[in-house]
Amino acid sequence: MARSKPTRVEEDSAAVEAFLAGLAPTNRSEVETLRRIILGADPAIGEGIKWKVPSFRTTEYFATLHLRMKVGLGLILHLGAKVRDTPAVPVEDPEGLLTWLARDRALITFADLEEIQARQVALVALIRQWIRAV
Repeated sequence: MARSKPTRVEEDSAAVEAFLAGLAPTNRSEVETLRRIILGADPAIGEGIKWKVPSFRTTEYFATLHLRMKVGLGLILHLGAKVRDTPAVPVEDPEGLLTWLARDRALITFADLEEIQARQVALVALIRQWIRAV
């Protein structure tokens, strides 16, 4: 019996897995933990490589890892590739995780794995709010 062609979701996840395999072990655990948290926030969230790094989508991409920070790593929340002329994204951020880069883009930074784990609940709440705006 012939094996069926992989779906886009399987191909995109395989591309992310290949990317992760190429990361230095010191960064891999942080990225894998952040990936697991984001994918677990909502069953509609998928992943792929966009802008040469792991990115996450529902109907379109809304979050992209920022791995070129001098210390730690970041997650950029956005409303897709194009800047939109929209009001600010309506999210509540009681923990103060967001650093707004524009009205439709914000950065969340994490110093290390412990901070990712400590902020998991707040991060999931932000992601769930953000994907409603996408």
